[in-house]
Amino acid sequence: MVGLTSAAGMVGFLSEPDPDLQVFALEQLNDQIDFLWTEVAGSVGEIEALYEDESFPERQLAALVASKVYYNLQEYDESMLFALGAGKLFDIDKEGDYEDTIVSKCVDTYIQLSALQKLESAATTSGKEPSQLITSFPSASNGATSTSAGLASPTTPFSQSTLPSKSLLSREDSSVAQDQPRPRGASVGAATAQPPIALPAGMQKQLNAIIERLFERCYQEKSYRQVVGIAIEARNLEQLRQVIVRARQDQTQGKKSEDVSDEIEELMEYVLDICMSVVQERGLRNEVSRTELPTTSIIVLLTRRQILKLILDLLSDTSAPEYFSIAKCIVYLNEHKLASDILVQLVEKNDPKLLAVAYQIAFDMYDNSTQEFLRKVRDALPSTAAEEEVGQNGAAENMDQDDRKTATESDQLLSELNESAGTSANGAPAKEKASPELRKAFSSVQEILSGSKSIELELEFLYRNNRTDTNTLDKIRDSLEARNSIFHTAVSLANAFMHVGTTNDRFFRLNLEWLAKAVNWSKFTATAALGVIHRGNLTQGQKLLEPYLPKENVGAANAGSAYSQGGSLYALGLIYANHETVALDLIRKHFKDSNDEVVKHGGALGLGVAGMATGDEGIYTDLKDVLYSDSALNGEAVGISMGLIMLGTGNIKAIEEMISYAHETQHEKIVRGLALGMALIMYNREEAADELINGLLEDPDPILRYGGIQTIALAYCGSSSNKAVRKLLHVAVSDVSDDVRRMAVMSLGFVLFRKPNSVPRMVELLSESYNPHVRYGAAMALGISCAGTGLDEAIDLLEPMIKDPTDFVRQGALIALSMIMIQQNEAMNPKVGTIRKTLQKAIGDRHEDAMTKFGSAVSLGIIDAGGRNCTISMQTQTGNLNMSAIVGMAVFTQYWYWFPLTHFLSLSFTPTAVIAVDQDLEVPSFNFHSATRPSLFDYPPAQQVKTEDIFKKVETAILSTTAQAKRRAQKKEKQQRRESMDIDQPPATPKTGAADDKMDTDEAAIKTEDEKKEGDVLDGKDSEDKKAESLKKKAEKEKVGYDLENMSRVLPAQLKFISFPDSRYEPVKKVGSNHLQNRIVLMASQPTGGVLLVTDKQPSEPKSLITLKARKNVQPAATVPASNQQQPLADVISQLQSQRPADREASGAAAGAGVLTAVDEDVEGGEEAPVPNEFDYYTDAEEEEES
Repeated sequence: MVGLTSAAGMVGFLSEPDPDLQVFALEQLNDQIDFLWTEVAGSVGEIEALYEDESFPERQLAALVASKVYYNLQEYDESMLFALGAGKLFDIDKEGDYEDTIVSKCVDTYIQLSALQKLESAATTSGKEPSQLITSFPSASNGATSTSAGLASPTTPFSQSTLPSKSLLSREDSSVAQDQPRPRGASVGAATAQPPIALPAGMQKQLNAIIERLFERCYQEKSYRQVVGIAIEARNLEQLRQVIVRARQDQTQGKKSEDVSDEIEELMEYVLDICMSVVQERGLRNEVSRTELPTTSIIVLLTRRQILKLILDLLSDTSAPEYFSIAKCIVYLNEHKLASDILVQLVEKNDPKLLAVAYQIAFDMYDNSTQEFLRKVRDALPSTAAEEEVGQNGAAENMDQDDRKTATESDQLLSELNESAGTSANGAPAKEKASPELRKAFSSVQEILSGSKSIELELEFLYRNNRTDTNTLDKIRDSLEARNSIFHTAVSLANAFMHVGTTNDRFFRLNLEWLAKAVNWSKFTATAALGVIHRGNLTQGQKLLEPYLPKENVGAANAGSAYSQGGSLYALGLIYANHETVALDLIRKHFKDSNDEVVKHGGALGLGVAGMATGDEGIYTDLKDVLYSDSALNGEAVGISMGLIMLGTGNIKAIEEMISYAHETQHEKIVRGLALGMALIMYNREEAADELINGLLEDPDPILRYGGIQTIALAYCGSSSNKAVRKLLHVAVSDVSDDVRRMAVMSLGFVLFRKPNSVPRMVELLSESYNPHVRYGAAMALGISCAGTGLDEAIDLLEPMIKDPTDFVRQGALIALSMIMIQQNEAMNPKVGTIRKTLQKAIGDRHEDAMTKFGSAVSLGIIDAGGRNCTISMQTQTGNLNMSAIVGMAVFTQYWYWFPLTHFLSLSFTPTAVIAVDQDLEVPSFNFHSATRPSLFDYPPAQQVKTEDIFKKVETAILSTTAQAKRRAQKKEKQQRRESMDIDQPPATPKTGAADDKMDTDEAAIKTEDEKKEGDVLDGKDSEDKKAESLKKKAEKEKVGYDLENMSRVLPAQLKFISFPDSRYEPVKKVGSNHLQNRIVLMASQPTGGVLLVTDKQPSEPKSLITLKARKNVQPAATVPASNQQQPLADVISQLQSQRPADREASGAAAGAGVLTAVDEDVEGGEEAPVPNEFDYYTDAEEEEES
């Protein structure tokens, strides 16, 4: 049939009383509506009347035509309503713009209505009134009162009236309208941008029918992820459960079990990834204790916690549970009882493979959990292992009650497991419980959960693979004047970072004269550097620092230097960082007994590092008592340590006490320490920290506003939260304090470190700000978020900042570049060689500022951290937040105010290794394969000592007259020879006079100054091209694929190329992503390989093991006699240098004890300078009178 050219006739048929003519007109218009809608638009009312007429036989057809007319009029809400009325005539399977638009509109409406329904039900069923901070904040400069009173809702995280309308990272409909009312308990982002349209009665069923048809089509196409996304957006847990169950049923039919398990595991990994990275609502516990901030932010709709519980149920309800995903959910849910249950269940089955899985889960729990969580898991394990641990520690009398409670819980747990296994409680299980194998297994689990095994293996890896470039360190020492305190501190920090965890402290032994120049706080920093170098040396740490620790029962005359004593307590905490042992009690004892401010300062820092996230009320009380003494020096360290002890607990009582004292004290250092401490308490609390954030940001004190920004950084670290990013960007350009603005820009790196590619685009304009503090913050944000990535976009922004006119901006740019370029070689990034030369050039430049030289020295230590075997990673190998690394980075940024805090960066260094361990927790000797060229992930070359640095003899200049005389003499001599021999020679060609007048040198040819400059420019332009060509030629010659020994360095980008071809050892956990190409991105985001459990397929055959060399006994550091402490440092150094050769090979800590513990002659015990004589001063008037 020929198409219609005009709709006038068909529109006229709509007014006819005959239904057949009306149906005919609707059919014709439906086919040609895209061309005739302009003529039909005026008669759309008649079409609507036909749809509303219940006697009309083709009501659905009329609804479909009306829907298409409204679609062309861009009235999509009305178009969707009539499409719903069209019923089955609206074909969602048909491809077209109209169908796609209406389906999208239906999905959006379904999500809005479902979310609103869940929100209203949650608001009505919740009977708890959200509690708030009792402490009221003072009025801000704009006259606003406390935060909770100023907000439109007590649950609104950030006031929308002061924010930009749209986030740079948000979608178009992700921001909430300012005037849109939200139900009580809803957070920003929980509701949608626009209120959902009101559906008439009966339309909801039709909408659900379309959504069900859409889901069914996704099921048929195996597109389960689309359904997962809609279910999560709609807050529909039942739908989420249904899609996972349906996927499991569909994929089970007609496929091998291995393929099905891989596909199901892929879908579960996707859901888990969405839950952890996309869902913005973290949610709080259902049971809220009195020490937490309960439901101050939101009444949870569909939070991560609920999704993780659903995933946990689905993973457990299978014949072959995915234990590693289950453990990941358990750790995030903070369910220590479930963690102990799964470990006991795996150990009790007496299966070697399941035992290896239990060990691997224990290693992962240690990497991803807090000390408090791990302690609860250990206490909940069966009493056999607990009794052994109590017996070893000699504390059975103090723990009898706890042991009985733990034993009771363990008996109940084992009885439940026995009942599920079909055995009696009084039969075999009792014998199995007492078996030596079971005792050994639980003892091994206890050892892993305590962290001792992981720390021992990482220490061994760093010790065996140390590739520190001592030439670079020597150049830093020679280039910086040691008598300058800032330069001496810079060298100490560079040495500490280069040797972190390697136990190599020979630099102190070889440079005693340099070490003797340390005074006051530089001596404090140098002593604390020993803790960084020996980080994780649990067996020898206390013995190494024994000469430095405060002495008991000694007089004041021979007590030693207070700075070395305080630094030793700080170092002891760094050695046992995040590891609760007897060292914590030792530091606490010295902290309480000492009256010296410097010793208490170091003790407070040591307590905070060693007792991180323990939640110990006793230590917190001791720190609080020192805080109330109102000492500025102690107060800053104590404030930080209080936050470290209560890290991530959200303790409302501690927050109130710290806020109250911050408003009372007059010392800025104390306020700054308390501000950072409050931020640490709110670590990873997300919405629970919103009330505190708003209160601090509206405080008139800029230091507390600075703390509010730090709270955003730590509470939302790694969340990529749009509202946090909006707030930080707003403060970065609006606050009147440079410190607050600097921290606001810097905090973007903490919030967005899981999306490093988005940070350069976000801070691009800020890096060109007129304010140098903002530029510094932009540089550090790039370094924090892009650490270890070698991202070209970040480097392009930082390179111009190296030449910034402000010294501290250059300092920040150098440090950020070293963070980004850590463990990068020229094959991975050709610019790394140029950047290393830039860092070394800044140190040797006499005209460079001290701050820039300090930054370059620290940068050279960072880029070669841990003997070039460590990277900066704020994620664990399973993708969770690396608590120690994030906290270390956050405190490190405070080196702006206090240099000793720079040592906290050592907590962010993560060894990049694959360490395979068998079921006996021994390290077998075997090889694994890397499917790359060896040069791609090789160590960068060591610095070569240039010959031009050696003094050369100055070239002798030859005058032009002398050269001419020599040539004339030679010419005459040749002429005489020819005449004597009577041989005719061809006449020599005379040279031009210009050439004769030129001054000659000993060299045959020397470039002029212009030629040198031109050649340097050409070489600079072509250097990168030449390097790239040489690397390509070298890569072509190399063979792809090589073997690596166990306990070798494996970079994060190299993990996806690692395989285990060994026929004997097989890992229980996948390392790379060769089995699923779709998961390369997810697996590549894991920062390190870490400790991997392998199963021995040939247990009966003898095995070859790797000997752990780091276990060797360290030479005991002899205590320095008291008489030596009164001798001049020169005499002490000469005595140490005159020791026997065998003693010279002793530990650097032992050699440095005699220098660092000596009392500073110019400070303690030294004679005071004489008072100058009085002098008379005459004014001009007096002089005139006398004259």
